[in-house]
Amino acid sequence: MRERGDLRILLLTTFVSWLGQRLTAVALPLVALERTGSTWTTGLVAGAAGLPLVTSGWWAGPLRGRITGGRSLAVIMLGQALGLLVVPVAEVTGGVTAVHLAVGGLLAGVCAAVAGPARSALTADVGDRIGAGHAARALAWQDLAHRASMVIAPPLAAAAVAAGGTIPLLWSESCGIAVAALLLPAVRTRPAHPRHTEPPVRLREVWRRHPDLRRILVTSGVGGAVWFAFALGLAVLGAQTGRPGALIAAGLTGYGIGSVCGALLVPSVTTRLPALPTAAVSWMVLGASFAAMAAGAGSVPFVGVCAALGGAVMPFGIAAVNTLISSRTTGAERRAAFAAESVVHDGAGTLGMLLGGAVIGLAGARPTLLAAGLLQIAVAVLVLVNGRSPRASRSERPATAVSSSMMSG
Repeated sequence: MRERGDLRILLLTTFVSWLGQRLTAVALPLVALERTGSTWTTGLVAGAAGLPLVTSGWWAGPLRGRITGGRSLAVIMLGQALGLLVVPVAEVTGGVTAVHLAVGGLLAGVCAAVAGPARSALTADVGDRIGAGHAARALAWQDLAHRASMVIAPPLAAAAVAAGGTIPLLWSESCGIAVAALLLPAVRTRPAHPRHTEPPVRLREVWRRHPDLRRILVTSGVGGAVWFAFALGLAVLGAQTGRPGALIAAGLTGYGIGSVCGALLVPSVTTRLPALPTAAVSWMVLGASFAAMAAGAGSVPFVGVCAALGGAVMPFGIAAVNTLISSRTTGAERRAAFAAESVVHDGAGTLGMLLGGAVIGLAGARPTLLAAGLLQIAVAVLVLVNGRSPRASRSERPATAVSSSMMSG
């Protein structure tokens, strides 16, 4: 079936794109440190890459309406490849400066902010063409490709840097992403529900029309905002307790392995699980794992096990969001919904990472990790209780009706 071939291409390009983003996250800060000798340029790279995502709600709308198929998505991926070339080309032609690093990070951030939601929407569209319920399963496989890159990229980056340095790594990333982009024009653009005209949909309209999605995104945004307590907190805590790198390595490794194991199970069950309770319980378990790590950070294996448990449940939470979006939206509204998901979760995560160091410096790594865990649990409980109230049930019915009328139109 042609649609399954299209889906395989999208999954491959998802993996390659995310692998490139994660390798870039390792390579560009190292290049900044090596070529400029200044630590502030590493923050410049991170800020330049994160700024487009945080602000994409204001500028990315017109682009979202244009990226509706494989050809337009290929153009964005080629832009990502060109962004990766800025630094190595500068190295060849005269030397890397802070300007080159900022431009490279900015291009990577712009492409990531636009391509991610567009790829998810296109994957869901292809799933709709395969059959009922396949959109949610296709998105679950996409999340598995994303999480596989999470596990593979760090050791691959470390080996590549040790073997040939950071500049060759950027060259190879750019070539790989360009080749993957050339496969995308083969993906057909015919929607499952054709329309003559399709007005643009603003992110706030999606937020207003779908109360359950809004509730899940609240928990997702809080989770993204406090992620720094895990990613930065364990690194700081390890250094403070005489085990630099040990706690964060155990945490990230455990989380990555757990999330891949969980993602392998999701495609077979995602359409059978209630979206809001599944998402809420996932964030509760992740919050509990944060709190447990804060309490038992003296044991490296314990940190790894707790992180693995938290990682194992998160694919179910992500799948709940994707199932809700793919089952209640199509076309422009679907693209806007995936963009809203990205802006809320990833944007909150970017801001959290930018401010997290100061928070940890003021409160301490262990209290910050504990507070982050308890906050996630509290917000998830409140969202779940609110979603089950009679008032919430009444408010959901008209939103669903709006979505259904759009899908039938």
